[in-house]
Amino acid sequence: MSTPHLQSGLFSDTGVVRHGYFGRQGGVSAGEFGSLNVSLTTGDDVENVTANRAIVADAMAGGPLVILKQVHSNRVVTVEAGTLPDASIEADALVTRRADVLLGVLTADCAPLLFIDHHAGVIGAAHAGWKGAVTGIVENTLRAMEALGAQCRRIAMDIGPTISGDKYEVGPAFMAEAVAINPAAAEAFFTPEGGREHFDLPRFLLNDALRAGLTQVDMRKACTYADPDRFFSHRYATHHATRTGRQVAVIGLA
Repeated sequence: MSTPHLQSGLFSDTGVVRHGYFGRQGGVSAGEFGSLNVSLTTGDDVENVTANRAIVADAMAGGPLVILKQVHSNRVVTVEAGTLPDASIEADALVTRRADVLLGVLTADCAPLLFIDHHAGVIGAAHAGWKGAVTGIVENTLRAMEALGAQCRRIAMDIGPTISGDKYEVGPAFMAEAVAINPAAAEAFFTPEGGREHFDLPRFLLNDALRAGLTQVDMRKACTYADPDRFFSHRYATHHATRTGRQVAVIGLA
């Protein structure tokens, strides 16, 4: 039986890429981490996490799964020929031309972003929390892809399962900080009647990609907070006084 995952039509029809947005189903972890937790830092058993990562890699037809230490930055690492980056490197996006590796980013409410220029054979994956988003993770990933031969006009970007604006209440201090960093973030905030400010992360990322010059952008209609049986959600777990794992988004050249 195949491991459940979502895919994007932007990539599925190219014939040159393997990709998937995995949720929390299809692995070997138990309890709060049930069952496809791929994070080594949430308290899950290391053997289970290792097995879950192997399940994901097998579902993507194999190859080393490259995952870095995500720190909510805008830093991008290029996976060069002949070597793999150390997993302790702090960065939130990966790009490559290599066909023998899988790029992976972990999320549990933040947005996973997948990129491809199928003509140039260049791919990317990014973890976009709010801070990475407003400090330019999309633009930095595009520039790193262009350094490998991609062209912005050809790059397609897909936004994976993430917390929706309706579920992402943040308050006025958060809004002030985000807008101070990037004034364009103001358009992604809204305040429900009688409530506090909310941030629409996928909306910001979509508009940011369009501002950067992309013409092929899509998103999965899936909210991690609203569907805790299907996805790991840090905010849902915090609100219910429990722990949670991390799901993975993966992309690799075919």
